[in-house]
Amino acid sequence: MNFLTGQRRLVILQIIVAGTASLGKSIAIRMAKSGEDEGRSPQVGGIREEEKIQPEGQHKATSGEGRDSEKGLGNGNLGESERYTQIDPAIASRIAANVDDFMTLVNEANEANERERDMELSHAFKVYPKAIAWSMILSSCLIMEGFGTAIVGSYISYPPFRDKFGTQAPNGDYQIPASWQNGIAGATNVGEIIGLQIAGVLCERWGYRWTLISALTGVTAFIFFPFFANSLAIFLVGELFQGMAWGVFQTMTVAYAAEVCPVPLRHYLTTYVNLCWIIGQFISSGVLVGLEGRQDEWGYKIPFSLQWIWPIPIGIGTYLAPESPWWCVRHNYKERAEVSLKRLARSSGFSQRDADAAMALMIYTDEMEKQASQGTTYWDCFKRIDLRRTEIVCLIWIAQTMSGTAVGGLSSYFFQQAGISDADSFKLGWGQNGLNFLGTVATWFILNKAGRRTLVLWGMIVMFILLLITGFMGIHNPPSTAEAWTAGTMVILLSATANFSIGPVVYTIVSEIPSTRLRAKSIILARNAYNAINIAFINIVSYRQLNPAEWNWGPKAAFFWAGTNVIFTVWIFFRLPETKGRTYAELDILFENKVPARKFASTKIDNLVHGTEGAQKEQVDFITSNTEGRTEIHE
Repeated sequence: MNFLTGQRRLVILQIIVAGTASLGKSIAIRMAKSGEDEGRSPQVGGIREEEKIQPEGQHKATSGEGRDSEKGLGNGNLGESERYTQIDPAIASRIAANVDDFMTLVNEANEANERERDMELSHAFKVYPKAIAWSMILSSCLIMEGFGTAIVGSYISYPPFRDKFGTQAPNGDYQIPASWQNGIAGATNVGEIIGLQIAGVLCERWGYRWTLISALTGVTAFIFFPFFANSLAIFLVGELFQGMAWGVFQTMTVAYAAEVCPVPLRHYLTTYVNLCWIIGQFISSGVLVGLEGRQDEWGYKIPFSLQWIWPIPIGIGTYLAPESPWWCVRHNYKERAEVSLKRLARSSGFSQRDADAAMALMIYTDEMEKQASQGTTYWDCFKRIDLRRTEIVCLIWIAQTMSGTAVGGLSSYFFQQAGISDADSFKLGWGQNGLNFLGTVATWFILNKAGRRTLVLWGMIVMFILLLITGFMGIHNPPSTAEAWTAGTMVILLSATANFSIGPVVYTIVSEIPSTRLRAKSIILARNAYNAINIAFINIVSYRQLNPAEWNWGPKAAFFWAGTNVIFTVWIFFRLPETKGRTYAELDILFENKVPARKFASTKIDNLVHGTEGAQKEQVDFITSNTEGRTEIHE
């Protein structure tokens, strides 16, 4: 962006302000006339007083209503389809005081905001194929995690591994003791928590790319532990270290995908992160089916050795990828940010003007978040409006694991305890992962039509019904062959439903809800909440529910998860906002104005200029007074 100085700059700024005021006035006249024709109240500055969103705690006092009027916030008495909101003028004034050319900045930012919001999907695919490719390369790190976690989760039911490390259960089969099952799964989760926290520190200093490269280097070495393990203790240590690398993958890939693409592509690239995880699971299931007949130690060592295939090609791709332009702006590397923007788009569809406008939108959003919440520490995630955002990202990820997906995650083990043979159990697990893949792909075609909140809510309801049916199949002990296969089918449908709804959509939600300055740390906190609930609750309960040497609930365990599903379905209904089609600047405005979750979809933001008129005038007056003062001194 080119910033002007002197008398010429003053004249241009005055023209911009005059044009902005004229545009606002003409919009007001047209909308006021439309309102009168339809029997509605007239509008002021393009925003109807009755329609503006009123912050919490100001519903009663008349003086509070006066303050709302000054901020562009009203009582919201009209229907949900006619609500408007805008940036707080006080925040706009603080931004204006912190930048040199606020008028140019806000108008260029608005231009980029409109471009993103109105961009057709076909145009986004045409202009941003490089952004798609780079994001897919980095997201493929999750293929490693999906492969590794699926291998570990399946080994408790894998005959060669059970025979090597298991103890004999009352029914005569060899089983991995529940305490070791909990310990190994818990070690993985603890490692992920450590890795996530390390990622939060490293990405602030190094950026997303080098943080991922360091994790890829580490996981290459950590695979040696489970490969050469001759006891469950060494195997546990190996899973702890691998979990550290997987924790880095979980955060950096989602944050990068959210920051390198425009709004129309955002849900494709963030849900693709989940698809990579499923691809890894699908590959692992195929490997286990192919090796299920082997009874020697290579039956479980070969799957671990296959993990060495991934790090080198993914590392090379990550090294060549551009850094996130949002990360560059946050660290004041503006020239580097512009270079990244141009590397992410085709030059034929992304002009210098587009680059300037995109830079302005990122700078404006960053400045808006600085004025609303100054810090970028973990503690700042729990302050003011960011507390609400942190609640949403943490609980939606906990909702994913408490929705009943724990049953699907142990599907092969569940099938065996329901009475299905070992060979058929692994084949069903393979088919389940194939359906999960199709479910996530199907999400791409419906997510932007149905919306994030709607798809998650109805997915939870369908999963609740499937859990009830599964539980009823376990009433008879032992279940009949028909009941066992019915329960197995319901678990497959349960997993497919999860991967059509809350499974992939949670990655989109946790990347959209946080402020851009706290995105990586918010995702880290959310994923650590997910890991913590797995350590403290899921791993302890789920393994004991199915283990014949412990509680031996079998299919009846589904009743328990149906209960937890209901709790989080209620939370989703009341607390999860709809973020479909919103730019990050618009989401900041909605959260700053404390718009209720169920009103997010219906609240409109005409443009980013509304609410900044006063700040623009203040800056022009300041420049005018300074220019006149210098002129007098010169004379």
